[in-house]
Amino acid sequence: MQTIESFIPSFDLHGQTALITGSAQGLGWAIAAAYAGLGAHVIVNGRSPAPLQAAQQRLQDAGYKASVWCQDISDLSTLEASYATLPVQPDILVNTVGSRLRRPFSELSALEIAQHIQDNLTATVVLSKLAAMGMAAKGYGRIITFSSIAGRIARAGDAVYPVAKQGLEALVRSLAVEFGSQGITSNGIAPGTFATESNHALASDPIKGAHVIGRNPLARWAQPAEITPAAVFLASKSASYVNGHIVVVDGGFSITF
Repeated sequence: MQTIESFIPSFDLHGQTALITGSAQGLGWAIAAAYAGLGAHVIVNGRSPAPLQAAQQRLQDAGYKASVWCQDISDLSTLEASYATLPVQPDILVNTVGSRLRRPFSELSALEIAQHIQDNLTATVVLSKLAAMGMAAKGYGRIITFSSIAGRIARAGDAVYPVAKQGLEALVRSLAVEFGSQGITSNGIAPGTFATESNHALASDPIKGAHVIGRNPLARWAQPAEITPAAVFLASKSASYVNGHIVVVDGGFSITF
């Protein structure tokens, strides 16, 4: 018979190593801080050493375990060799890195389209494959991939971003079915409008920012810390039977019309 305690979810991450891409700021940083606070050894990632070292120091000053992996994951020529230098293979991978070209197809060259797909989709596919292979050797892993509300919908004038994000949602499902039997779950998070550094100009715009708020049933922008409960749940042992799904965290933005 199961005890009462067996029904109480646990979000403890002690003994786990978590690699979070793009974690020097924004949603990636919020997740790194949450995981560290729950006991994980966090590997912060980005392409610039100074912000990463500052993030690492901030975590260490708070008494948490943190390392740095300085690597542009969209640089496929160095990604695999660089990944092999990690001192510890992650138990948890969170893919948050992305970029955006808010331009219509008619204004994009073939090279720009290819680079945007590489930055937002291909790099994450390759990194997830590398992480999954290492997790399979241990028989355990959690892969969490950030798509977007653009992973379900599209908008004129913002052409390639939805293509990449919808590809990421397919990646979530592909990883789930290929590696689930090896103790690895793959899930995604689709955030809506968060007031991160990259969205500061849009959020501050009196017209465009107000339009975003007007479309949201909660009538506000989200704060970065509001992404962490979903990210913690999917990384924890409490999500042991959740596999191949996308958690939408958007205040209801994508269900309105």
